[in-house]
Amino acid sequence: MELLKAFVLGGLLCALGQLLIDLTPFNITPGHILVGYVTSGVVLSFLGLYQPLVDWGGAGATVPLSGFGHSLAQGAIEGVKNRGLLGALGGGLEATSIGIATAIVLGLVVATFAQPKG
Repeated sequence: MELLKAFVLGGLLCALGQLLIDLTPFNITPGHILVGYVTSGVVLSFLGLYQPLVDWGGAGATVPLSGFGHSLAQGAIEGVKNRGLLGALGGGLEATSIGIATAIVLGLVVATFAQPKG
């Protein structure tokens, strides 16, 4: 059942982004969606509304970009609790550093062995 919930929530978040690109009258690009999702994850986390989504949908809420924003916000909040106002800067980076480092290393590995078609 957990896999189904994650699939449904992740799929809804992706479908929402696609609908925003396809149906809005302005020229919304994938970059706008990226920034909007990260920002919405931060705002919803700050308001206490994103954690219930994580509790219900698991990876369906944490894997998309809004989950990255949620992690940034939670890290910043923890950093402020532990180290004061300056902890807000390092807390978000500390909370997301393993994911960022993994993405960089795996990107390098794939780029090293990939054979681009040209």
